[in-house]
Amino acid sequence: MKKTTISRKKTAKELSSLIQPFTSLGSVIINGKKALDSVVRDIGIKIAEALFYMERESIAGPDYHPHDSSVQKWSSQGGSIYLGKSKVNVERPRLRGPQGEIHLQTYEQLKKPDTFSEELLNQWLTGMSGRQYERVVESAVGVSGISRSSVSRKLILASAKRLEEFRDRSLADLTLFAVYLDSVHRGGNVFIVAVGVSTDGMKHALGFWEGATDNSTICEELFKDLERRGLQLHDELVYITDGGKGVIKALKSRFGKTLIHQRCVVHKLRNIVSHLPKHCRHEARRRFNRALDMTKLEDAQKELKSMERWLKSINLSAAMSLQEGYDELLTLHALEIPASLRQSLRSTNAIEGMFSQVRHGEKNIRRYRSSAMSQRWLGSVLLQCERGFRKIKGYQSIKKAVDIIKRWKNSVALDKRAA
Repeated sequence: MKKTTISRKKTAKELSSLIQPFTSLGSVIINGKKALDSVVRDIGIKIAEALFYMERESIAGPDYHPHDSSVQKWSSQGGSIYLGKSKVNVERPRLRGPQGEIHLQTYEQLKKPDTFSEELLNQWLTGMSGRQYERVVESAVGVSGISRSSVSRKLILASAKRLEEFRDRSLADLTLFAVYLDSVHRGGNVFIVAVGVSTDGMKHALGFWEGATDNSTICEELFKDLERRGLQLHDELVYITDGGKGVIKALKSRFGKTLIHQRCVVHKLRNIVSHLPKHCRHEARRRFNRALDMTKLEDAQKELKSMERWLKSINLSAAMSLQEGYDELLTLHALEIPASLRQSLRSTNAIEGMFSQVRHGEKNIRRYRSSAMSQRWLGSVLLQCERGFRKIKGYQSIKKAVDIIKRWKNSVALDKRAA
């Protein structure tokens, strides 16, 4: 017989003797995973209690050969620890010394709620409702701390910790290439959110600021907060916005004519189409996308002008919507940014995709009770989203784009001196 087979049979025999006090094989066969989860939980409790007694023995020594006569074993007391997805009740032995109660380090570590709260928050962010948490615990028998109020307190604790981590982390090591700026409405207020793209193509959730509206003052406060944490905002970055007047005003007041601002083409197309009757919308999208897919600036301008004339014959307001911010739609064309990278930078889809995750993560929130609550959840969701961020499409062309922008800046500087 193979050694591996002998080892497996020996392990199975030892496990059988360990499981026997808790359940029968028939129970697992009949009830499947539910019974197995119950066995695993019960074994975990027994292992934890065994560790408590082992630690007490290591400190005080055997009953008849104590290490220190001043240290005394002192019965046991009920307690609780966090095990898997639940808080369970255990019996913990007590120990007393000259200075009073001696706390067992094993018990102190296992009863900490931090890890449990983080796991609970992660489950909430993936769509689970805190009101239904008791249903998803492996077995409600012998567990505690899963009531609605208890879960709520733990979620507040974990989300507050995430918000503090998000708001205070340093951004000094980031070298940015582009910044997406967009707003999301939460609890009756507006949050201006910034997502950056570093020179290696990775996206980063930079920060957010809350206000009644997305005005320029709120945007400036966001910029100051990012700079306080070490981020360098300068006029060689590409800024992509949804066209909000407050954001654009804040950027222009900072950088003036040297601002590199790309207007989100998705938002612009949405505004244009909203003015048109349904039977014209498909043609409007076709014409608009055809213009933006042009490689050269002159060709793109020609197509947009043709679209403008067509819109005037149908709806003057739609044509005026196209004219508003016209040049900012073709900023990347004017700079001759490579087409593969241009596709990622011409819209705020990178941040809009994150907002869809924000809405999913917060779908179980029925009412925002305070600004603090709104900020806790937004910060938690943004950090959760950031873990899944990947490099933008066309990131291989970022180095070339950086060189293009520097040459353009130098030429602008020379023109100013000549003037």
